[in-house]
Order: sequence, then structure tokens, then C-alpha cells
Amino acid sequence: MLLHHLAVQQEVGSLQPRRVLSPGSDHGGTVISDLQSPELYKKFNETLNNIGENEGGIDKFSRGYESFGVHRCADGGLYCKEWAPGAEGVFLTGDFNDWNPFSYPYKKLDYGKWELYIPPKQNKSQLVPHGSKLKVVIRSKSGEILYRISPWAKYVTREGENVNYDWTHWDPEHPYKFKHSRPKKPRGVRIYESHVGISSYEGKIASYKHFTYNVLPRIKDLGYNCIQMMAIMEHAYYASFGYQITSFFAASSRYGTPEELKELVDTAHSMGITVLLDVVHSHASKNSEDGLNMFDGTDSCYFHSGPRGNHDLWDSRLFIYSSWEVLRFLLSNIRWWLEEYGFDGFRFDGVTSMLYHHHGMGQAFSGDYHEYFGLQVDEDALIYLMLANHLVHTLYPNSITIAEDVSGMPALCSPISQGGVGFDYRLAMAIPDKWIQLLKEFKDEDWNMGNIVYTLTNRRYLEKCIAYAESHDQALVGDKTLAFWLMDAEMYTNMSVLTPFTPVIDRGIQLHKMIRLITHALGGEGYLNFMGNEFGHPEWLDFPRKGNNESYHYARRQFHLTDDDLLRYKFLNNFDRDMNKLEERCGWLSAPQAFVSEKHEGNKIIAFERAGLVFIFNFHPSKSYTDYRVGTTLPGK
Repeated sequence: MLLHHLAVQQEVGSLQPRRVLSPGSDHGGTVISDLQSPELYKKFNETLNNIGENEGGIDKFSRGYESFGVHRCADGGLYCKEWAPGAEGVFLTGDFNDWNPFSYPYKKLDYGKWELYIPPKQNKSQLVPHGSKLKVVIRSKSGEILYRISPWAKYVTREGENVNYDWTHWDPEHPYKFKHSRPKKPRGVRIYESHVGISSYEGKIASYKHFTYNVLPRIKDLGYNCIQMMAIMEHAYYASFGYQITSFFAASSRYGTPEELKELVDTAHSMGITVLLDVVHSHASKNSEDGLNMFDGTDSCYFHSGPRGNHDLWDSRLFIYSSWEVLRFLLSNIRWWLEEYGFDGFRFDGVTSMLYHHHGMGQAFSGDYHEYFGLQVDEDALIYLMLANHLVHTLYPNSITIAEDVSGMPALCSPISQGGVGFDYRLAMAIPDKWIQLLKEFKDEDWNMGNIVYTLTNRRYLEKCIAYAESHDQALVGDKTLAFWLMDAEMYTNMSVLTPFTPVIDRGIQLHKMIRLITHALGGEGYLNFMGNEFGHPEWLDFPRKGNNESYHYARRQFHLTDDDLLRYKFLNNFDRDMNKLEERCGWLSAPQAFVSEKHEGNKIIAFERAGLVFIFNFHPSKSYTDYRVGTTLPGK
């Protein structure tokens, strides 16, 4: 189906296709290789042209949040709009009308849309003041009366012991004004993967303010130039780690207000740090009371109806990407986070699930091309991802998009103009799996040097990868962090500088450093670390839930450990800083892929060159070498 030849060309790297201009582009003609099947690119252009003809272009189409939802008008009145194709009637209720469900009916428009204008009070004051509670009332085709939160709600809160979230009208008198401009796109991205809620060492949910004043300075000091913010889009269940989204336009209120998140992003920008949002458009929570599910009383609306609309493994709903209004909703959501909150790009979660009808379930991807091109590919989802990347990079050319794809879909990170999907980077997901496998199944004297090098360098030519030794996935309960695999129980007893340096701690600290550095230098064109792993965080990550008696003990990051001069965590932390600062100086992430000059099984030596540096790793458990000779491209010291 898609770009078979382009992918081959990228792996071989020697074919030079003739270039032709393709018709129908919104840029007046785009360069596209004629070696590939143009079907998908043609479909993308058709969709873009349809948006142009029917909506006045993707720029207008992606501003859905300016009319949908609830908006204050210049005259003090209120304009409300919803898309509820399955509804028989739509009403607005709330504090403002003493929760009378039917006193403010919406007028039915074409294509399942409904609108309502509420004039201002006689004294011109607002009928629905900032902070008041609202609900959309839906009368379904079966006559049922349903209370719903608008899919476009900007702020939802939960009070006391309530299970469900409430829609709180957010319209502050003095909204946050951004003071700092966006930083330039980093030459080589060094990403600090972050979760606001667990960013304190105390057993509680930390706030945006806490992160701004306590964690941002650490990230800057460590030499990271990019933050990936997780679990920001509102999710009713904290323990879902932000992956069961209920309100797509609302920043999670459990950490604070929207204005406080804006301050966080603005402060990061003042430090020259790029901020990415972890965006979840692969699926949505099954909640209907405070989520998108069954919004208009039908099981379709935003999702496929029937079995196709359910993800069995994640117990969540799946978007219907071919739907016009779903495209508007998702593309507007992308734009909202860029414009309203100042984010600089996205890490798209669950891309593998989007790309295929089988969602990657029960698939062991071998890399054979028949796995990527065929009827198992969901073309509608691919078109959506192309549109999203096109929108992001047209609006803000310096923005960054990263795909979380385990399948290795070819051309995912090629420009759309070459028939690719348009992501800047993909996560190199095989690398952390390799380190965990080595630590689980082999003694370090039995590690295979060639196998390590193969995993770290196995990526398609000109498709950029983000390398990482471990992310939040490896830190979650049920698995162990690299530090724990290496040092285990001795982390509780032998990490003090006042206790003897045991062989386990000695070996653990050294291998932890080596694993990070070789991953950083050889594994990709970007590097990622999950918060706390830079100093060998001693414990896994587990959110409060029934299974652990709602405990916050593991839902925190113990930064105080690295600040304690009597503990050895500071050595791992300092190494991380030195590693990032050296990359900043020498720029190996933005340099061409490394040339590996040696992988010696007997000596356990790996040597390679990148960015004018020679890297030599000795993985031998007992042998040191003097006068060891390695070849270099350039003569000199």
C-alpha cells in the first residue's frame, strides 16, 4: 500500500529517485518521489483539499474550540455549540439556572450540530460567571435524559469524595499572559520525561507550582533541553498514568489551575527548555458521566460503534478517524495545546494501536515489509496522523513530534512531501527492552558486544530515533528500574559513602553509567530519561489504587536522595549532568550515525566514532587494558 520503495531506498540509502511535483497540495505543489505508490499521499491531499473547499482550510478547521463549547460574547452574552448527532434534544443547565434541565434548549443545525445563544443580564453582567458549574443535558432517541460534560470543556474538577468530575466554567478576569518566547528547536534533543503529580518526595499529588519552582531548575542544571509532560490531559483515574483521557481540552485540575500550567510552560521557555505534551489520540476512557463515551446517547458519535470501537486490552474506546467532526475535534485539540498553553510539540502515544486494525495485539513485528503494507493498516488513522503533523509543522515550523510506535512502520518519520507520515522522531523502543533482557537473562560477563551494537544502531537511514535506556514503562510496578536490576536490595543498605564499597554497588554504578552513555552516544538522534532514573531512583512507580490500599508511597520521586552528600546517588546524578553537557558541547546527537570500529567479544570492547569523538567501552568484568590500540578516521591525540 504505502511507500514500499521509499522505505527500501531509506534502508539502502543509495537510490536517487527522480522528483516530480504532485498536484493538489496546499503548498502549490510538493516534491514527491515517483518510486512509491502514491495512493496514501493522494488520499491525504484529497482530505486536505476537502477541508479547504468545505471549511476554508485547515487553519480555520482546527479552530473548533473557538466556537464549540461555551464562550463569552462581546455583549456579555453566551454562545454555546455542540455536536450531538444522536440526540433528540440538547439543553444547558447549571448553577446559573438552579439546575433546571430544560429552560435553555439548543437549536438544531445541520450535520448533527446544535447551538444556543443566552443574552446577558439587564445590567450587562455575566449570566454564567467564572467558576460556576455547568452540564449539557441530552435527550436521547430513546427518551433518556443524560447529563454530560461538554467534550470541549476547558476545566473539570472533582470535589471531596465525588467519583465523577464536574465541568467548571473557566473564564478568569485576568488570564495568564506569556512573557517569554518559544525557544529555538534544539540541535539534539535531550528529553526529561516528567509527571507533575509524582514530582515531590512527599506521598501526595504534587502541583504545577511545585514542579515550576522545584523541578524545572533541576532539569536545567542536568543539561536537558526538552521536557515531555505526561498525564496533563484530564483523566478521571489517576492510576491510569494519564492514558484514559476523559476531557481532552482540560489540563488536569488535580495539579492546579490552567493558569499555573501556563506559568510552568512559560518558565521552562525562559530557561531555553522546549516543552512537549504527551498527547493521547489513540483511544479514550470508557467513562460516560465525565468522558466522551456515549456523549449523545449512542455508542458511536466520536467512536466506531460495535466491537471496532473498543480496545480490548486497554478497556477503552477507539476514535473513528474518517469522521469529519472527529477530525475537527482532534486537530482542534492539537492546536489548542499549542496555542493556549504554548507547548512546543507532542509525543503521540499508542501510535502502533492507531496504525493497524489489529492494534499491534498479538503481533511480533519482524521488520518484514508485508507487516506494514496491506489490509491490516488503518488508512484513516494514517491520514489523521499526516494531517496532525502537517498542521503542527505548518503552524510552528520549529515544533517537534515524536511517535511511540513499536512496529517500526517505514517512513513514519519521513516528510509528508516524500510520502511519509511526517513525524520528526520515533522512540527507539527496542533499546530499553534489550537492556532489561540482558540484565534479566545474562551475567554481564556473557553479554554479547555485537548484539548490543546491533540493537543500538538498527534504525532506518534518515529516520531519526529517540534513544533511551529506560522510560516510565520500565519504572512501573511489576518491572524494575535498571538501578534495581543491577543493585537490588543493596540499594537500601550500601548506598551510603560511610559504608564499604561492595562489589555489587561498584559494578552497579559503573554499568548504570556505561549503559546510559553508550545509549546516549550510539542509540539515536535524541535521548530520553524518565525523571529520577538519572540518579538511579531506588524504587518502582505505582499509583494509589485498591491493590495497594491507595498508597502514595511509590507515586513519588525521591529527589532528596541525590541532594544528600552522604549517599552515592549523587555520583550517578553528576555523571548524567556531565554526559548532557558534553553532548551540548560536541553535538553527537545531531551528527551522522556513528562508525563502529570495534566490537570484540573476547576483550568485551566496543569502540566507535561520532562527532569527532572516539568512544571506547570496556564491558569486561575483570580485565583492564593498557596501550589498547583502536583505529580512528582522523590522526591526532
